[in-house]
Amino acid sequence: MATPVQENELLAFFKALADENRLKIIGLLAQQPRSVEDLSAAIGLGMSTTSHHLARLAKVGLTSAQTDGHYFIYSLHTDALKEMSQRLLHDDQIRQLSEPVSSDAYDQKILSNFLDGDGRIKTFPAQDKKLQAILRYVVKAFEPGERYPEKQVNEILLRYNEDTAFLRRSLVEYRLMQREGGGGAYWRTDEE
Repeated sequence: MATPVQENELLAFFKALADENRLKIIGLLAQQPRSVEDLSAAIGLGMSTTSHHLARLAKVGLTSAQTDGHYFIYSLHTDALKEMSQRLLHDDQIRQLSEPVSSDAYDQKILSNFLDGDGRIKTFPAQDKKLQAILRYVVKAFEPGERYPEKQVNEILLRYNEDTAFLRRSLVEYRLMQREGGGGAYWRTDEE
């Protein structure tokens, strides 16, 4: 999972680049170091606005200034730009951004809409994805590795909804449980 520091660094990097004028400044500085006056004239902005954009780029380490007489001459740190983009936009880093948004969060949202205060299913959702969230909730009532006769399965499912046949079939259909033929035993498919 991406740490808050990594997320903040990534956000700052994208915010710094998420402006057309800052991208123009980066393009101009990639050609050669320039003063605020030169940059301001080249992109058609006021000097204070240009200075503001340069400060945003400097904050994430993409630019720096050196004095040259009465002028500040800004340079682009192309190595920093390459290093940051490679490090921050690495495949693993991008994938980690979604880890806090797990299926558990999605399931909790669905459950809040389809369960009553006692944890019973009010109605069954029409969408498969939502139904699967309900089924993941229900299957937790069964212990992994334990086999249940159909009668006991029905008793457990009755705690959730009167339509035990639908729940039983759905748990098997979505492969959360398996069963032996002819009304035999049922068991969870996962091995937690």
